[in-house]
Amino acid sequence: MTGIVYKKALEYKRLHPMTVSWRLKQNSEVVEKHLNPGEKVLYVFTGQKNNNPLNIISTAVIALTSERILIGRKRVVFGYFLDSITPDMFNDLKIYSGIIWGKVYLDTIKEFVTLSNIAKSALQEIETKISSFMMEEKKKYGYKQNKTDLG
Repeated sequence: MTGIVYKKALEYKRLHPMTVSWRLKQNSEVVEKHLNPGEKVLYVFTGQKNNNPLNIISTAVIALTSERILIGRKRVVFGYFLDSITPDMFNDLKIYSGIIWGKVYLDTIKEFVTLSNIAKSALQEIETKISSFMMEEKKKYGYKQNKTDLG
């Protein structure tokens, strides 16, 4: 599994070169370090974890896995940040398309995550991947709740 997040991040960057992102290898390593045994990486994209189009130093690698969304950011000197959004914490997804770049807003129970400076060409793909996954996972979660409610 080593390097799969980085490979997928490079593939994303090749397909959507207008996305502003740096240090993909270091940011990918943060995500890879926190993958659970058996957790599969389904989709990876990159962007800036902020709401300011002029701030281009907050690059994040965002991985949609078989269990959750992971957002990894390696600090320049030492340390890193990791956000994990599980389907039960996920509320909604919003997409904004501007003149040059777009933004993805992830609304969770605890916070509102903004991912910016994303190539407009990637927005539909990102929305489809995340929405489809979350709808399927929420159906599973809802089914389990209803089944236990009956018994």
